[in-house]
Amino acid sequence: MKNIIKNKTIYILGMLFVLFGCTNDLNIDAKDPNVLLVDDFYSSPESYKEGLAGVYGNLSLTGASGPGSSNISGLDAGTSQYGRGFWNLQELTTDEVKWCWENDPGLRGLNRNTWTSDNVVIRGFFGRCMTEVAFVNEYLRQTSDAKLDSRGVSTELRNEIKTYRAEARFLRALAYYHLMDLFGKAGFVTENDPVGAYQSPEYGRPELFAFIESELTAIIPDLKNPLQNEYARADKAAAWMLLAKIYLNAEVFIGEKKYDQCISYCKDIINAGFSLTPVYANNFKADNHTGAARNEIIFPIVSDGVVTQNYGPTTVMVNAQVGSLEQNGADFGVAGWAGGLRVTKQFSETMLNGDYNDDRNTIISKDRTIEMTSMDNYGTGYVTAKWSNKTSTGANGSATEIVDTDFPMFRLADVYLMYAEAVLRGGNGGSLTTAKDYINLLRSRAHNTKLITVSNLNLDLILNERMVELYGEAHRRQDLIRFGKFTGGTYNWSWKGSVVSGIAISDIYKVFPIPRASIAANPNLKQNTGY
Repeated sequence: MKNIIKNKTIYILGMLFVLFGCTNDLNIDAKDPNVLLVDDFYSSPESYKEGLAGVYGNLSLTGASGPGSSNISGLDAGTSQYGRGFWNLQELTTDEVKWCWENDPGLRGLNRNTWTSDNVVIRGFFGRCMTEVAFVNEYLRQTSDAKLDSRGVSTELRNEIKTYRAEARFLRALAYYHLMDLFGKAGFVTENDPVGAYQSPEYGRPELFAFIESELTAIIPDLKNPLQNEYARADKAAAWMLLAKIYLNAEVFIGEKKYDQCISYCKDIINAGFSLTPVYANNFKADNHTGAARNEIIFPIVSDGVVTQNYGPTTVMVNAQVGSLEQNGADFGVAGWAGGLRVTKQFSETMLNGDYNDDRNTIISKDRTIEMTSMDNYGTGYVTAKWSNKTSTGANGSATEIVDTDFPMFRLADVYLMYAEAVLRGGNGGSLTTAKDYINLLRSRAHNTKLITVSNLNLDLILNERMVELYGEAHRRQDLIRFGKFTGGTYNWSWKGSVVSGIAISDIYKVFPIPRASIAANPNLKQNTGY
């Protein structure tokens, strides 16, 4: 959506915060002086697409005054950015990476699995998801048949708006999916509910799962075919991907096996014309919205050093992977925040065990110890070099801090791995031979000569393959929970439970607490067990 989210979309987003932000599940700071009346805004045919851009913009942008502003009261821009909050919760809580500046609010608790309901990062992401729901709901209200009739909208434009509405509903389903996964519940509100001081009912995982499933299947006919929409706008493949995700995790979410359905939707995506980028690293560079990477990335969160500025996950990862010892920011096209991110011993051991001597292993270990014995000792723990603000041809991005690199929330490589896992877990409609072939495609793309046979296939291999292929892409917490290795003590990692060598943690940590502020605003929300 770099061709839709322009500078004026920051203005539109600020207006949307004011118009759409009336929900008791968050606290919106409505101080934008450039407020338009709704009917004035929707006075031109172009406004319906611009309004949709504002809904998409909530994934990347945080406020109406540029990347340093936030329209969620009490939260700074970094804390409240959708992709960054999602990344923090899915990555820092696991065996992949740690944020070493633990004075940054909320991050120590995530690093060490000791978070509480007052954690500001948790609050920020819960609020940002509910903001997205509010944006979608108001957009759907403003594009109802009755509204379009009152404005005399043409039949031709109505056909376009039908697709816009389907995309907005996808974004709402995505937000509810993240709330279901991370929090296990949410306040449920749609465009049919009152605006203003409305306290939404609580939906748990069974209700959210059913809504997401029915919503996605309903909108698929109205979405554009795969690879036929503008970049970063949802198409049928994005909806198929989200359905495949809920089915792969259905045992966790609702206690039911739905691997057959996961395989079916994975096959739909695989047969839709997507292809692996020949060069693995090009998925994570400043021009990953163009060229071959465009055919692997199914749905991204956009970033741009000039146009779509945000302190989102790619800006964080590119700058913070710069080593304090190495001072290697120039290698990635940034000045860098030296020392922010280091990886755990367990991550490094997986990467260095001999099976993954390939392009995906970007560990930098020289003059470092493998164990991160101290967050403050920047020579302990290895660093990685996966993300870059340089293009595939070696040119620098458009700025030296906020990067041009988009965050690939969904990409084809993940589909191959989901297919293989669902087959191994007993799903019908796939084959072990095809699963093996998909894993070998990923290894071959990375120039790994250790190809596997069907006899090598097992769930432990799949979990390792997912780490090696997808690290830093905000999958790891969900993966560890699905494989039964996140809580308890069967698998420990550095700083799990706030101990260097790692200790067992309680099952309560499989979901995050509902933020205290959200419960205060909506008493229908009940706190998760143990918090």
